[in-house]
Amino acid sequence: MNILDYFVPIAIAAVFVVLLLGLWNMMRGGNPNRSQSLMRWRVILQFCAVCLIMTAIWFAQG
Repeated sequence: MNILDYFVPIAIAAVFVVLLLGLWNMMRGGNPNRSQSLMRWRVILQFCAVCLIMTAIWFAQG
């Protein structure tokens, strides 16, 4: 078992949770600055998740 087998699902779950929090905040009419901050975190987490996924694929092929 590779360490990436644990980090990839965690990264995907983190993106999902932040996405839901941002949507929840927008739907209930919360603070727009909080929604903006959550969406920025989502983009950062998505970047990390994509990098982890690509690294896992690279190691799986090698």
